[in-house]
Amino acid sequence: MMRFDRFLAILALACGAYAQKQPVTVEAAAAAPPPLHGPITWSPDGAHYVAIERGTLHLYETRSGKEREIVPLDKLEQLAVKTPPAAGYDWTNRHVAETTVQWFTDKRHILVSAGGDLFVIDVEKRSVDPLTQTSAAERDPKLSPDNRYVSFRRGSDLYVLEIASKTETRLTSNGSETLLNGQLDWVYPEELDLDTAHWWSPDSHSIAYLQFDTAREPLYPQVALAGPRGTLEPERYPRAGDPNPEVRLGIVPATGGETKWMDLGDPRGHLIARVAWSPSSREIFAERLNRVQNRMDLLAADPSTGAARTVIHEEDPQWINVAAEPHFLGSGDRFLWTSERSGFRHIYLYGADGKPIRQLTSGDWEVESIAGVDEATNTVFFLSTEDSPLGRQLYSIGLDGSGKQKLTKLPGTHEISLAPKAQFYIDDSSSLTAPPGSTLFSIDGKQLRVLHAAENEFEILPTEIVTVKTPDGATLFARMIKPAGFNPGRKYPAIVQVYGGPGVQSVLDKWEGPAWAQLMAQHGFVVWQLDNRGSSGRGHAFESPVFHNFGRTELEDQQEGIRHLLSLGFVDPARIGLYGWSYGGFMTLYTVTNAPGLIKAAVAGAPVTSWRNYDTIYTERYMGLPAENEDGYKTSSPLSKAASLGKTKLLILHNIEDDNVLFQNSLQMADALEQAGQQFSMVVYPQKTHHVSGPAYKQLLDQITTFFEDSLK
Repeated sequence: MMRFDRFLAILALACGAYAQKQPVTVEAAAAAPPPLHGPITWSPDGAHYVAIERGTLHLYETRSGKEREIVPLDKLEQLAVKTPPAAGYDWTNRHVAETTVQWFTDKRHILVSAGGDLFVIDVEKRSVDPLTQTSAAERDPKLSPDNRYVSFRRGSDLYVLEIASKTETRLTSNGSETLLNGQLDWVYPEELDLDTAHWWSPDSHSIAYLQFDTAREPLYPQVALAGPRGTLEPERYPRAGDPNPEVRLGIVPATGGETKWMDLGDPRGHLIARVAWSPSSREIFAERLNRVQNRMDLLAADPSTGAARTVIHEEDPQWINVAAEPHFLGSGDRFLWTSERSGFRHIYLYGADGKPIRQLTSGDWEVESIAGVDEATNTVFFLSTEDSPLGRQLYSIGLDGSGKQKLTKLPGTHEISLAPKAQFYIDDSSSLTAPPGSTLFSIDGKQLRVLHAAENEFEILPTEIVTVKTPDGATLFARMIKPAGFNPGRKYPAIVQVYGGPGVQSVLDKWEGPAWAQLMAQHGFVVWQLDNRGSSGRGHAFESPVFHNFGRTELEDQQEGIRHLLSLGFVDPARIGLYGWSYGGFMTLYTVTNAPGLIKAAVAGAPVTSWRNYDTIYTERYMGLPAENEDGYKTSSPLSKAASLGKTKLLILHNIEDDNVLFQNSLQMADALEQAGQQFSMVVYPQKTHHVSGPAYKQLLDQITTFFEDSLK
């Protein structure tokens, strides 16, 4: 006879399987999906980790899963001294990363940044010791490797605090609005993914930092207009052809003193993309690019003299994509390096003298990142596309290039947090058919615990992956969602979503959840999105056809995708809509002005309308300097073809203080359309970011949904 408790368990599972799913609404599409967990901070030995969840610092014992609350962050914020509001708007880039939690090597204490002040927390006693209580915020704090000091930035200068005595030393004193010590400008984190600008030496004797001189960077006149009076909020923003910040790498003693500047060449002609200390502290490594980013040098400099030597030199006919800094092994006599020199990013082992030892990975697939190294077993862990260009899987390989194996088992896209000693990893994974879940594994692949089970409460229509062949033999991937109650004998309106630019892959085997695309499919639209050549994840050769001519190749591939969609027989060619944001907004306008009649209704969000308006580092990497590629800049702009809009219904959306794609782009497009006698609609938002957020985002989705309903149905 079945036990009653087992009967109840089976009944509960059955009820759950048939539980009524919620329909996808605008509210659901506008809501940000809750994170599986806060950022993971492993203890030095990997036996514990800390995560911020629901506003509270939680401590987890890795193997057992035992959990306890340490301290609510609002308690720390109440203890912090309030920072007075800044005189002007702070245009700090969203990609600047400031570490909130850091472990001490004693595995008992953690450094926490909250409310602009720093605190030391005893995780056993759960006691709080304020390190700083100042009205000026301590930014980007970093524990020294020996745990005696913490460095931070206050304003535009660097400081060090001795933790035991709480004695403070100011390391730089010439910081200003235009001279930034250990502080990033706007464009470097945006386009080089550089998230910090100072680094401790491994021996804790010195600090390396970048100094940004932004005086020659032009000021863009952002203006806040939502209040009773217009307020000027200028932003340092270098556009294609403008002066970049002049960046120097300096070394300063941790106890204070003169800065020694490294001799890395003329700062006006180069970019410093990455910085890393050798484990011996005897050299500091820097990745230097020329302005248009088709030449890269890995340089090693002597901190005492500033003299630099070239370790690795790479060139590319188009451009070089910057990845991670070198990953040093042991005492620093060897390091791991990733390069796209073969056409696909792979891992190479080098000696510190710059001599190649061996290539560890190879093939027509990409290594996305190195997750970590276990030097005890000479094993490298990395994420790659070898299994499928649409997913990311975790692999391991020996430092001798042998024994490569796939560690993750489930299909789809995996994000990995590897413990410092590589004995555990947390795997956050999902696929088009499986919602996100988080699982803890031992390094041998044994599942230890499900941290967060995969859950979905919404009616999600299936997403199909479609393969499209171009006339010249290229393979493109698209995703398609058919409408609810799909009938192959009907003709449906379609919405084509587009991004299309380099550095982004939109079509992935990854859970989309109750996104706007699902909403539109449930409203009776076929939803289609294709990754054209120029997008990432498929190797450098797949990405590089857009070189010096944005728009042309992307449009050809998007048109091929639409032809394939129409060949399926259930899409009405007279009722096709197009929607894109940012580069996708550019592609939307480029399409409706260069392929008139193809699109019935289009929505362009935050579009680039002239690449002369966009920032230096991104634009010049792909388009070159305006003075050297005048035709490319002209033909890539939809402004000169505004008269070709014709009968396409167009809606333009933009934040008036967009810090990334300046509102000037949409204003120039509006002027060009008005001068050409073309009709269009525009909705303007008052936010100071590149994307619309908060309650206005629901309004935006409502606006787009209604626009396509009215235009295509």
